[in-house]
Amino acid sequence: MHSHIKQLLRLTRCGHAQCRTFGGKVRIDPQPFVQQASRKYASRKYASDTAYTQAFSAARDRPDTFWTEAGLNIDWFEPWTNTLCSEDPVFPGWFSGGKLNMCYNAVDRHVVSGRGDQPAIIYDSPVTGTKQIITYRELQDQVSMLAGVLVKHGVQKGDLVVIYMPMVPQAMFTMLACARIGAPHSLIFGGFASRELAVRITHAKPKLMVTASFGIEPGRRVQYIPLVEKALELSSHKPSKVLIYNRPNMERVSMSPEMSLDWDEEMARAQPHDCVPVPSSHPLYVLYTSGTTGAPKGIVRDTAGYAVMLKWTMSNIYALQPGDVWWAASDLGWVVGHSYICYAPLLHGNTTILYEGKPVGTPDPGAFFRVLSEHGASSMFTAPTAIRAIRQQDPEAAVGRKYPLSRLKTLFLAGERCDVETLEWAKKRFGVPILDHWWQTETGSPITSTCAGLGHSLTTPSGQAGKPVPGYDGKVINDDMEEVKPRTLGNIVVRLPLPPGAALSLWQNQDLFKELYFTKFTGYYDTMDAGFADEEGFIYIMSRSDDVINVAGHRLSAGALEEAILQHPVVGDCAVVALEDALKGHVPLALCVLKKGVLKNKQEIVKEIVVHVRDTIGPVAAFKKVFFVQALPKTRSGKIPRSALANLVSGKPYKITPTIEDPEVFKAIENEIEKAPLEA
Repeated sequence: MHSHIKQLLRLTRCGHAQCRTFGGKVRIDPQPFVQQASRKYASRKYASDTAYTQAFSAARDRPDTFWTEAGLNIDWFEPWTNTLCSEDPVFPGWFSGGKLNMCYNAVDRHVVSGRGDQPAIIYDSPVTGTKQIITYRELQDQVSMLAGVLVKHGVQKGDLVVIYMPMVPQAMFTMLACARIGAPHSLIFGGFASRELAVRITHAKPKLMVTASFGIEPGRRVQYIPLVEKALELSSHKPSKVLIYNRPNMERVSMSPEMSLDWDEEMARAQPHDCVPVPSSHPLYVLYTSGTTGAPKGIVRDTAGYAVMLKWTMSNIYALQPGDVWWAASDLGWVVGHSYICYAPLLHGNTTILYEGKPVGTPDPGAFFRVLSEHGASSMFTAPTAIRAIRQQDPEAAVGRKYPLSRLKTLFLAGERCDVETLEWAKKRFGVPILDHWWQTETGSPITSTCAGLGHSLTTPSGQAGKPVPGYDGKVINDDMEEVKPRTLGNIVVRLPLPPGAALSLWQNQDLFKELYFTKFTGYYDTMDAGFADEEGFIYIMSRSDDVINVAGHRLSAGALEEAILQHPVVGDCAVVALEDALKGHVPLALCVLKKGVLKNKQEIVKEIVVHVRDTIGPVAAFKKVFFVQALPKTRSGKIPRSALANLVSGKPYKITPTIEDPEVFKAIENEIEKAPLEA
């Protein structure tokens, strides 16, 4: 056991630490000692890459020491006894023996420390014309009252709550209220189809469900209650109650009296509820993610490791100070929304922007610039697909130029590989370093990044996604588990154990968790992504492993081909997929979206693209086929379903995953192919 943990334990035993009565028990409050350690940690000023190198080496070689220090930046009701239990590297067991509460760390402790009047959430909804600032004290009031409502209706520690809501503050209130009483939540995109919602309800078996009257998409209102009622008809499990938040200034909706609870009525009669201590490994949430397993894949996130890692990333990766305004332009239904709209910024004492709108169309392609300028954001996190959408609609950013970005320092990208053309356009238009980084639902935070808070240069090679974040010992290996030479395409893996915050397991399926991620490469986590590392250690993510195109035995990256094609000045977006070929097995096919207002002859464009790909990738790519489409299907996080598109273009059955924003795009592409059949 480390000396500072011993000191913390000595303090609690001899009674010199602050103590509070908590639910009839004595709560140990190590806050004075923790804050002292936090100041020591935060006082380090990093001026060069040396700080990153030291941090990476320490996290790799002495993970228990490294994460012990990081763990002292979180408030604990009971200190942990072992930082890392590594009997099984697949299930490392971070901070075992400790007790804490995520909601206390994200909300209450800021009120206790005097930051109660600081804005916690800025709600900006161009689709309703609503703006609202919620302070940490107001957030505490709302969350504690809502926690009382949940407990009143039978939700106890360990009971799961399904949240099915739009991008409104009440969704975040519900997440935090669940965390406050130790009830895992499973947040599902508002507007998800009834059948998919039913599958998740059946699998998660929630005690209670929280929803809203409707959500808003460009040009339409999505009524949630009919979708919920249909889902409950289809599901083999029924929650005891459904709590309904009726959006203001609209007609009120409800369900059957025995099932339905009204948010406003319940909150008016509610009694506040305090934070419930939970063990370090207690599940905070279950997040269902897309996959090919045939069964629902619910990622289980623990409480302690997740809190420690998220708090650490806000200063060490994103270089933010408490009080800075931060914007993750994502949806709460994605892992980005869980980690970097809700929990991480609140843990770190930042102001987080909750945006109910789109990058274009709500009302124009200047929307992101307006939000950044109006609210004085220091840093932003979004997906490359959002930047491409803005660029496609407003190539010169004429609308965006109206909004000065005087406080913006950095813009981080993730969710889908960012091509060089989009990266360079964004640098010019936003006027700050654009930093692509890479992570997954399973990890909960970045695997690779430019660690701005650890002294990384913000001028980095184009196309890379940063270097491995301390805690993630990433490697690029071939199928025989041999490390490949620099700039050689291979499987990206991470040496075990994974750091704090990575997935704890799969909900109700620990065996599948181990089989999916840890059996192909013994001793490693299989990211299922393909890419390469350069001579300086920068990682380049090229595609999902199953998106690598095999052309007559040559493995080609779909990402590298897309990179080359997007350098053409009239191409706004593209996806490269494998088209079946009798001779070569597969050949690459590019589905391209032209920028707005392009009048150039398409045959000429195709010739220019083919020549450029041949010059940059080489004749081995056998690239000759370009097909123009009006739009590409994408998930809400901006990912392109390349495997489904590959099946479509090859005339095979394909599955449209429920996270696709506009499923009709598939049909439109299919209709176009019927008019002009593809030939390899």
